[in-house]
Formats: sequence, structure tokens, C-alpha cells
Amino acid sequence: MNAQLKIAGQSPELLGLDSILVGSLPATLMTDDAPDRYTVEAVFTRKTGRDEVAAIQSSQTRDYLSDRGFSTVELHVSDRRLEIANTNLEELRDGLAAVIADRLAEISVTLMADREVAAHRFQDASDREQERAARVAALAGSVAFTRRSVAVSDDAERIDDWVEEGGAVRL
Repeated sequence: MNAQLKIAGQSPELLGLDSILVGSLPATLMTDDAPDRYTVEAVFTRKTGRDEVAAIQSSQTRDYLSDRGFSTVELHVSDRRLEIANTNLEELRDGLAAVIADRLAEISVTLMADREVAAHRFQDASDREQERAARVAALAGSVAFTRRSVAVSDDAERIDDWVEEGGAVRL
């Protein structure tokens, strides 16, 4: 019997980003009033799971970005969007987008492996429990509530002997 764990919202495909929400960008981009850094919203390729959101927003991800030269960038998940704060389109184009894509793939692969290990552990525990239950049932089935055959020392004969020896008065 193989048990498969289906976790709601989880997909076997790697988590990625599809496109940038242009409407969420500052209206002053490519003007003299454009900010140097701002938040860019990108759309995920699929719905994220809670464990994925936690990993994306974790200190490990902050360290990952920092180690690759993006120490000011912050990631936050909002519904089906990734908010990439303290960046700009040029920085994303010139390498940050690839770094984020790599991190999302790494998170997906790690979490899939963790889920696979958990599924195997669950299956092993289930198999062990089924085997234990079968052994208990077999042991319980081996119990027989029957009388043991005892060498009959005919109680009636013993009573008659006792009576004949004067142990009781017959009426």
C-alpha cells in the first residue's frame, strides 16, 4: 500500500515568477522625478504554500540575497505576488531577477525533498503499524477459550468413596 501525501496548494512544479505588474510601478519612472529604489511586484507562476512563503521571507533568503550583493533588497509575499522592495527594474534586469529565480527554485527543490522524506516516513510508520496490528490480531486469534483436557479423576467416584467411608449420612 502506497500512501501519498497531497498537501493543499502544493504543486510539483518549481515556484517561479512570471511577469512584473507594470501597473504597480511608480508613475514617475523614466522621468526626472523617478525614485532610485522602489518596490517591484512580480506574479508567481503558481500559488505558494505556507512553507514556501516562510522560506521566501526567511533570514536565509535575506542572507542569500546579501551574499550575492543585494543586501538592501527585501522580499515579501502578498497573495500571488512577490513584492521586491528596495530595488529597481535595472537592478532586476542586470542580475537580481536571476538571483531571485535561483532562490525560488532552490526553495522549491528543498521543500519537495523534505515532503518526499516526510511521505516516506509516514509510509514506513503506516507499514509498521499495519504489521503490528496484524501481529496483535494473530496473537489475539490464537487465544482459545476451551477447557484443557484434564485427567478426569471422576468427582462422582470420589464423592461415593467419601460417603462410603462415613463422611456423610445418606438419606
